[in-house]
Amino acid sequence: MLEYQLYGKSGAYPCVVTIDPDNGRYMIRKEDTSGEVFNSKEELVKWIHDYWKIEQFVDPKAFTTMMDELEKE
Repeated sequence: MLEYQLYGKSGAYPCVVTIDPDNGRYMIRKEDTSGEVFNSKEELVKWIHDYWKIEQFVDPKAFTTMMDELEKE
């Protein structure tokens, strides 16, 4: 299972990305604590590309590292 926490510039809570292929869980919790659930890692990565931008996050390097790890597997 992979889990990433990213702190956005406009929210009090961290964004959490969970990839758990053993249990079929592919989820995102956004800064406002709402979430998204996906059927696959590929769908989750596509959503991130469509809706999140590196500029939204306090630590751009953490976002880049997460994306590199998600896209290499």
